[in-house]
Amino acid sequence: MERIYLNDGWKFTEKFDERMVRRNFDESGLKEVRLPHTCKETPFHYFDEHVYQMVSGYRRRLFVPEEWREKRVLLTIEGAAHESTVFLNGQKIGEHHCGYTAFSIDLSESLRYGEENILAVRVDSRESLNIPPFGHVIDYMTYGGIYRDVYLEVRNPVYLKDVFVRSEFTSERDAVLISEAALNEETQGYVIRQSMRKKGETQSVPLGECKAEAVTKLSFPVKNVSLWDVEQPALYEIKTELVWQGRVLDKTVTVFGFREAQFRRDGFYLNGRKLKIRGLNRHQCFPYVGYAMPESMQKRDADLLKRELGVNAVRTSHYPQSHYFLDRCDELGLLVFTELPGWQHIGDAAWKEQAVENVRDMVRQYRNHPSIILWGVRINESQDDDGFYVETNRVARSLDPSRQTGGVRANKKSSLLEDVYTYNDFLHEGDNRGCEKKSAVTSDVTKPYLVSEYNGHMYPTKAYDCEEHRVEHALRHANVMDALVGEEEIAGGFGWCMFDYNTHKDFGSGDRVCYHGVMDMFRNPKLAAAVYACEQEREPVLEVASSMDIGEHPGCHRGAVWIFTNADSVRMYKNDSFVKEFRREDSPYRNLCHGPLLVDDFIGDALERREHMKPAQAEKVKTVLNTVARFGLGHLT
Repeated sequence: MERIYLNDGWKFTEKFDERMVRRNFDESGLKEVRLPHTCKETPFHYFDEHVYQMVSGYRRRLFVPEEWREKRVLLTIEGAAHESTVFLNGQKIGEHHCGYTAFSIDLSESLRYGEENILAVRVDSRESLNIPPFGHVIDYMTYGGIYRDVYLEVRNPVYLKDVFVRSEFTSERDAVLISEAALNEETQGYVIRQSMRKKGETQSVPLGECKAEAVTKLSFPVKNVSLWDVEQPALYEIKTELVWQGRVLDKTVTVFGFREAQFRRDGFYLNGRKLKIRGLNRHQCFPYVGYAMPESMQKRDADLLKRELGVNAVRTSHYPQSHYFLDRCDELGLLVFTELPGWQHIGDAAWKEQAVENVRDMVRQYRNHPSIILWGVRINESQDDDGFYVETNRVARSLDPSRQTGGVRANKKSSLLEDVYTYNDFLHEGDNRGCEKKSAVTSDVTKPYLVSEYNGHMYPTKAYDCEEHRVEHALRHANVMDALVGEEEIAGGFGWCMFDYNTHKDFGSGDRVCYHGVMDMFRNPKLAAAVYACEQEREPVLEVASSMDIGEHPGCHRGAVWIFTNADSVRMYKNDSFVKEFRREDSPYRNLCHGPLLVDDFIGDALERREHMKPAQAEKVKTVLNTVARFGLGHLT
């Protein structure tokens, strides 16, 4: 198989012209662009979503050599928002009705070999489309354009259309590798052969072969495998070959991880070890260019989540996201909860049919990523619709029996058709419980339970808000995280959200931005980011919540000062004089490994040492002075 990327050489217009599909169309009025591409660059804020709602057009010249005539030539568009129609040499050859999944079209019968071809794509990014997530209000911008890669695959007439790999453990380190290899057509005399090697190594281990069928099921025992885990995510490359009379006609390499991920009544287990999920939600958008960011930036977001924010999981809200992002999650050991496109609204019969198709595409296209641990098969925060959700669950389970299903709700005691009850818990308001009890939410306490969102809109915070506001924002995240860890039967939770994002007029802060992130839109961390970063041990973290400047505070009252750190202890000095050592066990957050530390002393032994007070007198005066510094003279306890 030969893969040829077509990211360069496109011509673009914001207004699709039916004549664009013709060979003699005048391209002088079109703009030259490169993919990934957004149909409209947007301001940072204060813009209306109508700026990107359009029916745009993309056009590309494509020379096809004569030697491809006996091959199969497939075009794949990884992502085009939101409804696409593809034309080749003036003829419509395919369409796709989802902005978040890939689609492929066989061009072989329509190509003109040995000459130039004209490829044109009509992309409709209007939010009036009768497809998910559209139909009602949406709390995020949906953007437009061909915003992921486009490529050709030149293959033999018979080829491997799809390979799905999973495993079943027979002991702690021994497993059976189970594969389904699908051909593009039924044929006779072909053989499917598989081998395996650890990623990064050169030596492959032959697994075996069998007679090829339309869908070939293979099963081979493997011993002493290295496990894919959040700390050491071992990856393997499974090579599947299509062989005819000893000659390899096609091959594909599937990156795979041996791991057992299971949600149980009392939490989440990875490879038999109970693990509390500590995650954040992620949108796939960026300032100015919407969804159109290349491989490097997709992978960088995964790096930020794992290495800078220190989380062990991410939810791809509210749609499937770039394979580059998922590839990096595979490499880093970052757990992923991914879901079908949608936000609250359920449409008519045609809309539901497309949503089911979206589940089918999502599972087929993403099921080889070991990082994915849960399929989201309900429209985010939608009401119960048993007939609809029976089908989405059936499709997901039939295409991937190795993973459980979940469905994100904002309502309690909902009809539970999925394996895991996933719930957006916004109970916490700063001075109450951090989360609901499982028994108060789920309709079946014997099933697993996961919190899919918390905080977010409950306390929007800008990076430049006053110190009190930024500290409160951070502590609210700490409060919920501490409560979730303390609940044994809650698998964990995903904070809302990784970074701020543009949104519609019905939401946000009036400037079309939701300031819900622990980072700003440019991925600069707010103080709340340190709460998450403290829970990892890889990189040292030390953030002090206050600048100590009294003019920063109302009435010049400094208020409570917190230390966010993953150190065992922090020693505080004033003008090189030691004040106090704050230890991890001093934190009032008893369930977190590294909870915030309250600075309750700014004086130390200075009164005894410099003012010559007796210990008892010094302790009383120190208490008064520390209290005044925090609350002011007019608010003493």
